Amino acid sequence: MDFLRPAGWEEALAAKAEHPTAVPIAGGTDIMVEINFDHRRPEYLLDLNRITELSEWEVGEENVRLGASVPYTRIMENLRTELPGLALASHTVASPQIRNRGGVGGNLGTASPAGDAHPALLAAGAEVEVESVRGARFIPIDEFYTGVKRNALAPDELIKTIHIKKADGPQQYSKVGTRNAMVIAVCAFGIALHPGTRTVKTGIGSAAPTPVRAKAAEEFLNAALEEGGFWDSGKIITPSIAKQFADLASAACNPIDDVRGTARYRRHAVGIMARRTLGWTWEQYRGTGRTLEGAA
Repeated sequence: MDFLRPAGWEEALAAKAEHPTAVPIAGGTDIMVEINFDHRRPEYLLDLNRITELSEWEVGEENVRLGASVPYTRIMENLRTELPGLALASHTVASPQIRNRGGVGGNLGTASPAGDAHPALLAAGAEVEVESVRGARFIPIDEFYTGVKRNALAPDELIKTIHIKKADGPQQYSKVGTRNAMVIAVCAFGIALHPGTRTVKTGIGSAAPTPVRAKAAEEFLNAALEEGGFWDSGKIITPSIAKQFADLASAACNPIDDVRGTARYRRHAVGIMARRTLGWTWEQYRGTGRTLEGAA
């Protein structure tokens, strides 16, 4: 196994073009486990740790530009206001040591359905900026996941930056695991309220071959909130609406039975998380001062 160590971004792109099978490594929290257990033996490792721009972020007027290697710890410490859903998801990642090394780019590159960042990225509405010697392109997060541990990257492309819309409303994230830390998600759920467009977006992890949105649940809830005047009045969402939203979120799952949980349990847990996170975010929304005078 050869180790490639480019000094800059252009050099990294050239190395990836010359060796398309090279596996990028930055935090190494996924690939090193596979190598140590002899599950994978790539011909080349492409070390990206010398490329400083991958570990930087920038907060703009509407979006956050998040370098692919920004550690989860930095997201938790510095972007909790702009990216609350992703900050909550980051807090559930493994241990402090892994949170200090791992980043969102690694989650995207591995594209495991159980990756902790995926539900938050789906709910927030992210775009993945990728680049090769041929040029750069933006991949909407909904189009990024193409199969079990497969993504839309071409063989010569590297993930550079994740562009995420700044939160304009409350966001939440919930994860079920077999213990409280150092655990792969049995299932996970992310939700983001977008009052500016009067829409709600979701993300589901570890309950389908890829991370997915619960689109039917979103469409139902968006219609129910608009027709019932909930955005303007700030009134409490009725139990029947919350239950229907939860049922549709559960139906969006296509899980498997494995050592961490059954398919039936995953569907049930996603429904519970959907109902609870909807309640939490809506209570936040009602208390933010966005509601009209007289709202409860």
